[in-house]
Amino acid sequence: MGRWAVYRLLCRRKSSISSYMFHTTPPPSKPPPFSDPTSRFHLLKPFSSSSSSSSSSSLALAHHYYDSHSHLHEYQLTANIPVKAFFLSTSINLRSIQAENAGNVVPPTSRNSNYVTLRFSHKQPEAIGMAFRNDVICHSYMVVFHYGSAVLFNVEDHEVDFFLNIARRHASGVLRETKKDDYTVMENPTLVEDMQGGADYIVLRHLDTDSIRIIGSVLGQSIALDHFVSQVDIMVEEFADINRGMEKTGTFTMHRKKLFQLVGKANSNLADVILKVGLFDRSEIAWREAKYAQINEYLREEYEVAQRFGNLDIKLKFIEHNIHFLQEVLQNRRSDLLEWCIIVLLSIENVIGLYEIAKDSMGGSI
Repeated sequence: MGRWAVYRLLCRRKSSISSYMFHTTPPPSKPPPFSDPTSRFHLLKPFSSSSSSSSSSSLALAHHYYDSHSHLHEYQLTANIPVKAFFLSTSINLRSIQAENAGNVVPPTSRNSNYVTLRFSHKQPEAIGMAFRNDVICHSYMVVFHYGSAVLFNVEDHEVDFFLNIARRHASGVLRETKKDDYTVMENPTLVEDMQGGADYIVLRHLDTDSIRIIGSVLGQSIALDHFVSQVDIMVEEFADINRGMEKTGTFTMHRKKLFQLVGKANSNLADVILKVGLFDRSEIAWREAKYAQINEYLREEYEVAQRFGNLDIKLKFIEHNIHFLQEVLQNRRSDLLEWCIIVLLSIENVIGLYEIAKDSMGGSI
């Protein structure tokens, strides 16, 4: 094989790859080893008189060039979908949000009624790095949960407020500080398995609305759990301050009403995590198909949902123990007060009795 034949072979390789990938800007990486056609020959070893060695060197060079550009083909087939999870309020009215956005509601595929999925605005595939068209990932999605979470898919940073305001209009108990978490979902049709996990991202062979619901459910529960953990942490710190004060003074000052408020707050947090957030409820979508169950289990392990709930439960037990102790102290104080009241009343009764006896005896002697 002559050197000009090798040159034509390499040109055909490069043009075929470039024509297949004309839709996407390549990812940031090292520049191609043969950015200039003439430079290809500078990297060749000097041609020997043996045609066989020249041919094998040319074929090796051609394979090296093709392999060095294969990562571009893989990037071309991968779409990156940003995911943003928010915890906005303690409750969102799903019926009113569905009525206001009836044209954007995605029909449910399960009987779970604690969330609603909305689909918005069409996006061109080039905007998300795709040279082929997937109708699902060419739209923006918002999964809204009745306990106050909202998860956005394929939404740019400058669009976030627009989508969150849709949920806020139907929310009650809006928080002063909105909690946020970021994640990334990738779609790669060439993936051998249904999914593959990574650091802060997950790769799916095919992204559909049920996948969006599963991912949104776990991220919504996780960000809600963050809120309840922070609330319990505040209570733990408050009881820690009380214990430190008791250590120094040997007593504490707390009104009975304040203690009952802490009891109610601890119980409501636990009830919200278990009942409203549904942390341990079975997902009907995941139960129906194994690939969704795999996504659900992976994300729950990735976000350590069970472990974080276990830590929350330990903190709540610490609060419960302190509440019982303080209740007993307050009850003993009340019992002591009642005992002193009884002693005072008995003393008054005895004094009155002695006065009457003395009065009677003095009247009889006169």
